[in-house]
Amino acid sequence: MTEQTTRLELPYILPSQAQKHVTHNEALQRLDAITQLVIRTEAAEPPPTPAEGDCFLISPSPTGEWAGKAGKLAFRQDGAWIYVTPQDGWRAWFLETMRFKALQNGAWQAIALPTIASFEQLGVNASADDTNRLAVAAAATLFTNASSGGGHQIKVNKATAADTASLLFQSNWSGRAEMGLAGNDSFTIKTSADGATWTTALSVSGAGHVSMPARPLVRAGRASGNISHAAGSVSGFTTLGIQQGGFALGNVVVDTLKEVRVPVTGIYALTLSLAVVSSSGHTVTVRINGTASSFALNGTTSAAESLQSATFLVSLTVNDRLSLAHSGTCQLAYGVGKTEMSLAML
Repeated sequence: MTEQTTRLELPYILPSQAQKHVTHNEALQRLDAITQLVIRTEAAEPPPTPAEGDCFLISPSPTGEWAGKAGKLAFRQDGAWIYVTPQDGWRAWFLETMRFKALQNGAWQAIALPTIASFEQLGVNASADDTNRLAVAAAATLFTNASSGGGHQIKVNKATAADTASLLFQSNWSGRAEMGLAGNDSFTIKTSADGATWTTALSVSGAGHVSMPARPLVRAGRASGNISHAAGSVSGFTTLGIQQGGFALGNVVVDTLKEVRVPVTGIYALTLSLAVVSSSGHTVTVRINGTASSFALNGTTSAAESLQSATFLVSLTVNDRLSLAHSGTCQLAYGVGKTEMSLAML
């Protein structure tokens, strides 16, 4: 019969042995050391003031009291060191790195996740929760094709059309942009300045029809009728036939006629249309903030009973005010499809 067990090298109490309690206590010491194994750190020499129960992995080039004991585990018990040689398959919790490792081929290695696994939550350098069941904190996240080649898809699914399947972009944890299927089956891009109020910037239906409900555009005119304009007069508008993106009537130009106020800085397509009833020779100029611009339509007496129209590219700034200035005398017809000014942000 051997004097110790094969795997853990625990000493047997032999029949002929005196002071059997010493052997028994030595076995208990070793069991206490290697059961639920916790390694404080790897070191080349003993710490100056080790605590009772501490365990250290002796590094490959030990010195001092640990010289010649590379790879062994040093346990501090009853004011002395107990040395144990670990075997392949032993597992230990490393306190310094907060990692669970196993000894394989003489080296302690982190225990890898199984090839096939299922988790209720997974955090990568972050804490997952019941809502965000996968959480990743990193400078970048890579999704790529398999090593065999081919493409790669990221799928975001929802149960019903009324649910949401989208990507949400945040700034300091407050939503600023969202793209996907949000509340319906049209692909939409939404934006927000505060994370509470959202505006749909782009919507694409399943048939491929594209709409931009927040794009600034307007069709400004006046109530139906013929109006005579004297030389040197100014005029504005009373109605916005089509309006979105924040266009509005602003200050009064004259009588009840108002300027059109620009909602957003940008490049606009401005179309000025004149339904000329009669003319002695006229020029109608777009005014920006009360100053005549270079955007104008003109005609002679031959322009009577004609429709004039021109489109200009105009750079406008938020809160710019648009109205009209008249040179020469003419009578213009107002109403839908007649004398109007239209703008659309490009």
